[in-house]
Amino acid sequence: MAPRLRIKDHIRESRTFNERAAIALAVVVVLIFIILARLVYLQIISHDHYTTLAEDNRVNIVPIPPTRGLIYDRNGTILAQNLPAFSLELVPERITDVEATVQALSEIIEITEDHRKRFKKQLRQKSAFRSIPLRTHLNDVEVARFAANRHRFPGVEIEARLVRDYPYGHLTAHVIGYVGRININELKRIDTSNYSATHHIGKLGVEKFYEDLLHGTVGFKSIETNVVGRTIRTLEQTPPLPGHDLHLTLDIELQKAASDALKEYRGALVAIDPRNGEVLAMVSTPSYDPNPFVVGIDSKSYRALQNDIDKPLFNRTLKGQYPPGSTIKPLVGLAGLESGKATLHDSTFCPGWFSLKGDDHKYRDWKKTGHGVTSLEKAIVESCDVYFYNLSLQLGIDAMSDYLSHFGLGKKTGIDLPGELSGILPSSHWKRQKKGLPWYTGETLISGIGQGYNLTTPLQLASATATLASRGLHSTPRIVKAFGAGAGSEPMPAALDQHDRHNIASDEHWEYMVTTMVKVVHSIRGTARSIGHDIPFKIAGKTGTAQVFGIKQDEQYVEEDIAERLRDHALFIAFAPADKPKIAIAVIVENGGSGGATAAPIARKVIDHYMASKPSS
Repeated sequence: MAPRLRIKDHIRESRTFNERAAIALAVVVVLIFIILARLVYLQIISHDHYTTLAEDNRVNIVPIPPTRGLIYDRNGTILAQNLPAFSLELVPERITDVEATVQALSEIIEITEDHRKRFKKQLRQKSAFRSIPLRTHLNDVEVARFAANRHRFPGVEIEARLVRDYPYGHLTAHVIGYVGRININELKRIDTSNYSATHHIGKLGVEKFYEDLLHGTVGFKSIETNVVGRTIRTLEQTPPLPGHDLHLTLDIELQKAASDALKEYRGALVAIDPRNGEVLAMVSTPSYDPNPFVVGIDSKSYRALQNDIDKPLFNRTLKGQYPPGSTIKPLVGLAGLESGKATLHDSTFCPGWFSLKGDDHKYRDWKKTGHGVTSLEKAIVESCDVYFYNLSLQLGIDAMSDYLSHFGLGKKTGIDLPGELSGILPSSHWKRQKKGLPWYTGETLISGIGQGYNLTTPLQLASATATLASRGLHSTPRIVKAFGAGAGSEPMPAALDQHDRHNIASDEHWEYMVTTMVKVVHSIRGTARSIGHDIPFKIAGKTGTAQVFGIKQDEQYVEEDIAERLRDHALFIAFAPADKPKIAIAVIVENGGSGGATAAPIARKVIDHYMASKPSS
């Protein structure tokens, strides 16, 4: 049977096609309407918002760090410089997973746990769109390794930056200080916009005190970037203003001579030009290398410095407070002469001890057998304690304290360095205020020989010696001699802060005391006679010994039987040439014993070096 033929229903097919076409057209119209509505929203309603976002994606404002000012010594030797170094830096905003990126980077470049900790600390402090260093001082091999893998790390760049460097390391650490990474407390007080491209700030010393001058002013540039944040071109740029250079009063060769002389001891030395207050040398030993602090010292090395029994991080010149001992006897002697309690010719008998009426306590002299009949001159030359016990008793603590304050004792010198301590110049008022106790007569006696509550810093002692050397002309100590004013310009001298205090002693008394101090060094009975030979000029000086602990009435101090760190401190002050002083110096050697045997030879080496280098200055 033949198959039956189907006859097409053209009308029905046409109707079906038209229905489907209408539906498709409706869908197309709806889609077109949606697209048009979205375009209206993007291009008209949200135009400003998305224009800003698009511009931010294309153009970035990048801060440019200013070049930090350089630091020179008085002769133009550079003490703090900027050296180029490669730094591996991350911009957190451009990185999806910062932790994973750091881990991946550690597979091609060494990244220690300390590096990670410092990075995380800065990550909490800084905005996500600022670059944050992960590693500094990359070598050429590490730079090459990253360059080969750069495509794997969007938001990571190798930046060439200038890193602070201190060529003399240990030698200038306590004066220059160092720069370190900005911490949270520092962020609260600085102008964050001016430090937007800066990771470091002055932490100690000159670097901290003159931070505002050294830092400079930040610059900015507009850069065009591609979709992965790579720079295409720079559109415009405002260059940064470099920081000012500083020219110090310090003489680095004299600094080295002083450091070499003190090398085997714990102690401090400060040398000042008494004519203007310029600090020529300032040494605290032991010292440390400040360079590791710039990039971030590792925790193990830092703990070692902190726990070192010799305290290398401690700046003894500004913060060390020591009993001045017999070094203040010339000042007490002047107080006696000016008040009339002492004369140039009166004398006291020294049997080796002194006692107050009605008191059997004996205040001993350093010389057990005594000095016999002793004048003021002999008391200073041979450092007789009994004479000054008697003189201080006649003066009284308040009159003595008032007179010594004219030499700057008991207060900060005002030097242009941070962290200076004021020491203690005791008086009855001071004791009532600080201790809530009355002043006792016996305390006056020991104050007259620089013991008891008396405390002074090496800087204070050097400044007082400079005032004595210049016969009362006091200049505030300063460490900066001049400020750089830009390329091709002459440095601008720092202001001289000078006070004429000549009226605290008569010309006759000034010259008498200087002559007496010369005999300390150059007479056969002087306590510093060991350094008085073979000198073409005269040195005026005074030795001192400061007790670390007290001993009982029936005990005798035997140095060999005392633990080294409990032995007396050795002190010496001096100025030279005695007739026209160019250098005043104070030396303190912790647990050094005798000032004449230990501290005086150190001062002699420094004075010799200075006078040999400046014979006609």
